[in-house]
Amino acid sequence: MITLDDDKLVVRFPDVFDQARLEISFARTLRIPDDGHDHPLPAGLGRFPVRHVDDFGDRVPKSWRKRGGVMIPMHRSEAMWICFESDAIHRRDTAYPFAVKVGAGKINAMSGLPWQNGLNPKPQDYVVAPDQPWLDGFNVGKEVIRQFVATPLGSGESVEEQLTGMAEHGGVQLAVCPMRFDEFDRRWPQQPEVHYERSLACPSPMPSMKKKMGMGLAAGGLIRQEIYRDPYSIDAWQQSAMSRCFVHLCDAATWKHITGEDPPTDPITARQYKKHGIPWFEHYNEELGAVEGSKRLKTVKPVTAALGEASYWDRLEGSVKLTRGQISR
Repeated sequence: MITLDDDKLVVRFPDVFDQARLEISFARTLRIPDDGHDHPLPAGLGRFPVRHVDDFGDRVPKSWRKRGGVMIPMHRSEAMWICFESDAIHRRDTAYPFAVKVGAGKINAMSGLPWQNGLNPKPQDYVVAPDQPWLDGFNVGKEVIRQFVATPLGSGESVEEQLTGMAEHGGVQLAVCPMRFDEFDRRWPQQPEVHYERSLACPSPMPSMKKKMGMGLAAGGLIRQEIYRDPYSIDAWQQSAMSRCFVHLCDAATWKHITGEDPPTDPITARQYKKHGIPWFEHYNEELGAVEGSKRLKTVKPVTAALGEASYWDRLEGSVKLTRGQISR
């Protein structure tokens, strides 16, 4: 069961365990330059608003109404990351684990292979949340991703178009699968009264900051991020309970026409990011280890190279200069 609450997708599995609950949100962030170097994780700058497609009738494309799901507004060349949160379970020594598949249209963002139902361990085509608290892009190398960047369908820039030759789906596809309850109960039996806190937080709702309707995800600059190996086994997941949701990416220029709401402000620039001293982040878990990058995704051209245009970053800001003190670990 998937619901929408305060711009978050809330996925519940009451038939598996009444406290099995995962929240998924979409964070605005700084676009990383494609300068051949890998960068730390940029900060979240507020959540994208999320709305039900069904609430807007024929103001959205027929293909969106057919697939259902939700939609978010993005500016062309704007970057985002996806946040996974799961509350600690009362009297258990953990949050409930979930396997999450992420697709850019019909291309799996972990393996680079066409979207398939179910979980595949070799190559691993899913992340395990909340051990994996964030996903910032496509898995192009061990401990390196290429940032998720919005691009209009039909531009030839999206990863889906580059790998399939078709601008058919766009958007994001999510599928969430809970751990089997008997496996969870065996690993984390109920304990006497214990209290937990979570230190990793996702962004708060977006602060006030601003033709083709459909957008896809292209590959942006390189970021240092581990995609953690599944620490359990493929048999630990209750795949029969998997829930799926389409997230349509709406061009910010048409958002108001559809919803009547102002679109998000223009994306933050590197100069603004630096001026306000917004930190960068690094996050590693040596116990889990990282999966190998996808050879197929490694062949994808980053968004500026795909168009053969001048660097988006160079046009706006020049290079980003970081000092050690700006990076939080």
